[in-house]
Amino acid sequence: FGDSLSAAYGLQAEQGWVTQLQRRLQSQGYGYRVVNASVSGETTSGGRNRIERALAQHKPRLVLLELGANDGLRGLPVKETRDNLAFMMDAIRRSGARVLLLGIRIPPNYGPQYTQAFEQIYAGLAKEKKAPLLPFLLEGIALDERFMQPDGLHPNAQGQPLVLANVWPVLKPLLER
Repeated sequence: FGDSLSAAYGLQAEQGWVTQLQRRLQSQGYGYRVVNASVSGETTSGGRNRIERALAQHKPRLVLLELGANDGLRGLPVKETRDNLAFMMDAIRRSGARVLLLGIRIPPNYGPQYTQAFEQIYAGLAKEKKAPLLPFLLEGIALDERFMQPDGLHPNAQGQPLVLANVWPVLKPLLER
């Protein structure tokens, strides 16, 4: 449940890390069906508005929550982003599913105060909600132009397996066979 970083923006869907996750789960004998409910351009406000419908429709056992990048890039209030993510985490738990929070960082040109406050959203929520956290989805990818599309915001096809490599060690302990 995310934005363009999980929706394979600028790529074929099968190149994206979420589709690659489905293939890995199948090849390793996990019986999960992955639903990519990511929408390019989505903010946490948009996610908040559609989370309960998505949960009712798909009835997940586990949700990877990856939202906030567009909030940060638009300079939206940190408290609003945090509150929206908290609402979605609570909704996921109420539905009976578990949540894995996938954190995002924004470029430093938003100033140190905003950038640091934004980054703290994810660690703070993970601690408060006792949820597993990947602190930065694009660790080792975002600053390496070999793995990024020309926009400098989205991983390219070569970067997608690296995104999955970041997610997998935090996700695997949550999986059941």
